[in-house]
Amino acid sequence: MNVFWTVAAFLLALGPLIVFHELGHYWVARACGVKVLRFSVGFGRPILKWVRGPDRTEWVLALIPFGGYVAMLDEREALDRPIPEADLARAFNRQHVAKRIAIVAAGPIANLLLAVLLYAGLNMSGIEEPRAVFSAPDAQSVLADSGIDTPFEVVEIDGDPLRSMVDLRWRLLKTGIDHGSVNLRVRAMGASSDATRSVVLDLGRLDTKDFEEDFMPKLGMSTLRRHPTIGEVSDPKGPAAAAGLRRGDRIVSIDGRAFDDVDTFRRLIAAAPGRALAMTVERDGAMLNLSVTPAPAPGNASTGMIGVLPVGQVDRIEVHYGPIDAVARGATQTWDLGVFSLRMIGKMVTGQVSMKNISGPLTIADYAKKSAQLGLLPFISFVAFISISLGVMNLLPIPMLDGGHLLYYSAEIVRGRPPSERFLEWSQRVGMFLLAGLMVVALFNDFVRLLS
Repeated sequence: MNVFWTVAAFLLALGPLIVFHELGHYWVARACGVKVLRFSVGFGRPILKWVRGPDRTEWVLALIPFGGYVAMLDEREALDRPIPEADLARAFNRQHVAKRIAIVAAGPIANLLLAVLLYAGLNMSGIEEPRAVFSAPDAQSVLADSGIDTPFEVVEIDGDPLRSMVDLRWRLLKTGIDHGSVNLRVRAMGASSDATRSVVLDLGRLDTKDFEEDFMPKLGMSTLRRHPTIGEVSDPKGPAAAAGLRRGDRIVSIDGRAFDDVDTFRRLIAAAPGRALAMTVERDGAMLNLSVTPAPAPGNASTGMIGVLPVGQVDRIEVHYGPIDAVARGATQTWDLGVFSLRMIGKMVTGQVSMKNISGPLTIADYAKKSAQLGLLPFISFVAFISISLGVMNLLPIPMLDGGHLLYYSAEIVRGRPPSERFLEWSQRVGMFLLAGLMVVALFNDFVRLLS
């Protein structure tokens, strides 16, 4: 059943994007007067097929769902059956190069426009996102030298007001892969709204590979989780169980020190191996005083542990925009993600970023299922991201992709004539080799992620 939902989420995410991509080609081809012979979603043997429209276009749903195509009337593809004289003017190969560019570019552009619309809809509907609030920085983090020693909130980045954790992480990632720095304005939790200070965060202190993982804690930004509560007593024979701690107990103080975040609880426990701690907990509305002695952690006697899994609540904020701002922000999000994707591809080609970041259909399917489980809005956000990826990928100047054809037409404009048939045949083989290699890497990465 789990496999069923994974496949269903994958098809629900990818299917509409393929259709929209091919509709971009179809609509512009029809607008340019080109005759469309077939519109296919998927490759291989047709599962469903019907004919409609004045041109008797075949509409096909094929067996292999990874892509699709729009077959247009073309003299180069009809060598075995001459095209009627009346239809020659509607052949793709007889169109002006500007029309051919418009038809080919329409597919990727359709995906990018769809992403803008999806993000605009999300921005108007309102998205609940975590606030940019954090626990006190760790001693080994980049923020450790800034003087911040209490939970804090980031309210500005490089002079721009900050709305949520999502925005902050995105801005840090964009700057971090180029080893730059940002200026943050932070406020201690509980301080007045005007009690802020400026902090320069040097992202160059992290390696490029750090940004391929969860880099925020290394900067000193661990999400503040309030109301530390015992989520589970993981060791039935451990110090917590012996002290009488139970699932659902909310930790109020340790040794008289009151606090309200999970990280502080972990630090106080870790710093006291073998030392009895007076712990006040709230259980069913009543306050209880317990004594717990952390045991030395296996392999690290200087760190204490009591055998519990603490949990906490994350502060959230609803972010929403008016119609005009929502569309403008959707366009900005699409542009930023598209440019960032191209930069990451460039860094992979030059070896600055690991090829492990390439994902294949198995990873996409897994993320589709996980985002669908989180709800409709996270799933739509995931679909918008994949739509951008599909658009950007197809614009790459690789033969076999739309970007490869755009490269041919650009060369035709410069040279005054199209590339030779021999060159096209050679480049198609190179393109097929590159795409096959890319798919092998993507599938390898998929299997490594699934098995790890």
